[in-house]
Amino acid sequence: MNERQKLLRCLSAEQFAAWELHLYLDTHPADKKAKEMHERHQARAAELREEYESKYGLLSPRDGEGCEWLKDPWPWERGAR
Repeated sequence: MNERQKLLRCLSAEQFAAWELHLYLDTHPADKKAKEMHERHQARAAELREEYESKYGLLSPRDGEGCEWLKDPWPWERGAR
């Protein structure tokens, strides 16, 4: 597994944890520990997303200006060349 894949996997894990805690908080809104954990996972996911996008480009077309996706190389081709 290369660095890009590791970073993407870490980002996915943080996003997953934040989402699961979000769902938990829907039914347990007074759980302060869960709120703190949710905020930590969201913050870490934002950091990892920023790191990934600075190194490898945008993750989706909604993340920047729409014309960015029309430029060569395409985001998924940047590491291949």
